[in-house]
Amino acid sequence: MEIKKINGTWFEFTHHNVPEGKYWNPICRRFTEEQWREKVREIKSLDMKYIVLLCTSLVYEDYAEAYFKTDIYPFAKNFTCENPIEALLDEADRQDIKVFMSVGFYGPWTHTYENMTTPEVTGRAFKAMEQIYSLFGHHKSFYGWYYPDEACVSGHFSQVFIDYINKYSAFGRQFSKDMKILIAPYGTKITKPDEKYVKQLEIIDADFIAYQDEVGVHKSTPDQTGSYFEGLRQAHDKAGRAKLWADMEIFDFEGEVYHSALVPAAFERVKKQLEAISCYVDEVLCYQYTGMMNKPGTIAYCGHPDSIDLYIQYKSLISKIK
Repeated sequence: MEIKKINGTWFEFTHHNVPEGKYWNPICRRFTEEQWREKVREIKSLDMKYIVLLCTSLVYEDYAEAYFKTDIYPFAKNFTCENPIEALLDEADRQDIKVFMSVGFYGPWTHTYENMTTPEVTGRAFKAMEQIYSLFGHHKSFYGWYYPDEACVSGHFSQVFIDYINKYSAFGRQFSKDMKILIAPYGTKITKPDEKYVKQLEIIDADFIAYQDEVGVHKSTPDQTGSYFEGLRQAHDKAGRAKLWADMEIFDFEGEVYHSALVPAAFERVKKQLEAISCYVDEVLCYQYTGMMNKPGTIAYCGHPDSIDLYIQYKSLISKIK
């Protein structure tokens, strides 16, 4: 049975959903520059080659913060590292890792539709892209943009989501013709990869679509996901445009879904997830290394105690994959 390595991971300075980030949010805010660098080195130790930064700013209903120096939002309070994005990109340069830079959240993270359609949010996001590229565009690891205001593919992509992607991509590609675009929609279970879907893929300006396998959020099981990705494989092959990637969820919940802490999934479940989709996708990314895995002895420990076991068991698995 073919099994692919996890070749990339989402990465964050703060998790947007407060209950979910119970085991790493308070710790990560105290990370030094060297600890953030160590996290990148840990990711490299698992042979990963992509990092997807979840957000460059974070907006709640009552406050907002940024993780770089900008006049859009104040820099994050009680955050030890003064320039975490620089630390991430500089270490990624050294480790030969490609980084997708987030374009969000520049409106409240729970307001997905408004963030995609409101001119004020678009204006802040575009201003941030200009500033981020000016500050960090010289890094060889700066590979492209990621749009975190993800939408549900309810059978097909909504026109609002297509317009949002294409508008942002047209702007984001101005900085460099080599910039790549990544999106990671959900609703994988209910996609309809028919001719209409193929035609939508042909006009969506994204290089990679990493569909969420939705196992961690209990919408799917590893026994089901293979059939979803098989249909998507056929649609992507017909469209001949965006590469088919997976956003594989390596977490579970401590209690109620979406309202409790994220914890590492059992290794056997993660292995089954990989086995189910590997033959259909071009790359597997995971959500996420941060909090769900920790290298034994790391100086940058953050997350649930089971995160060390998941690292060890996954490391053992990939040592057997050529």
